[in-house]
Amino acid sequence: MSIKRVDVTPAAAVVIERLKEEHGELVFNQSGGCCDGTAPMCYEKGDFYVPSRNVKLGEICGCEFFIDKDQFEYFKHSFITIDVREEKSAFGNSFSLEIDIGYQFITKSRIFTDEEYASLDKSEK
Repeated sequence: MSIKRVDVTPAAAVVIERLKEEHGELVFNQSGGCCDGTAPMCYEKGDFYVPSRNVKLGEICGCEFFIDKDQFEYFKHSFITIDVREEKSAFGNSFSLEIDIGYQFITKSRIFTDEEYASLDKSEK
């Protein structure tokens, strides 16, 4: 059984599909903080250069999802769920595409069960 590291809620999937219709291929990146913050950010695939130190966690709705190497060290024992919340007042306050349609992607996480962790590919631990 293959265990995913990242997935989305149905609400987030609806927003992602809407963004894909408007912008084409997308890529997600979750930075290590500071200037970029730690929220998952969504970009048009050709508009964002993924830093080489970042780790690909997987794909959500057919879009690659990367995380900063230091963030990965923090989350490597966790299953990450990308959700979305309405954020009408944040219009223009982020480079992430969903802000302009009144949403913000958020990260929720939980620790893998022992069985899930044992099922991860050894190269991913």
